[in-house]
Amino acid sequence: MLSNLELRHIIESAFLPLSCTCQIEPQGYLQAQIHDPLSGRIELMVTGISITCLTGNQAITALVDEIRAELSLAHEMRAWPRERAASSSQA
Repeated sequence: MLSNLELRHIIESAFLPLSCTCQIEPQGYLQAQIHDPLSGRIELMVTGISITCLTGNQAITALVDEIRAELSLAHEMRAWPRERAASSSQA
């Protein structure tokens, strides 16, 4: 089993060049905050991830993939109103 420090390092490194900060609460839940290193703007924050299921590479990879999918969806949601407004102004 990985130590909390190793687990944090793996997850935080997976989101480079964005910055990711992980915190593991005493109750055994992980919180990950992904933000743009230049602006400092928070891109995504996920909480309440139980670390008991993160025992191997496959589980950690699945978590990272899921967070990346949520991050992509968050980017799309932020871009959607701007794209819609731009297409409305062109009509």
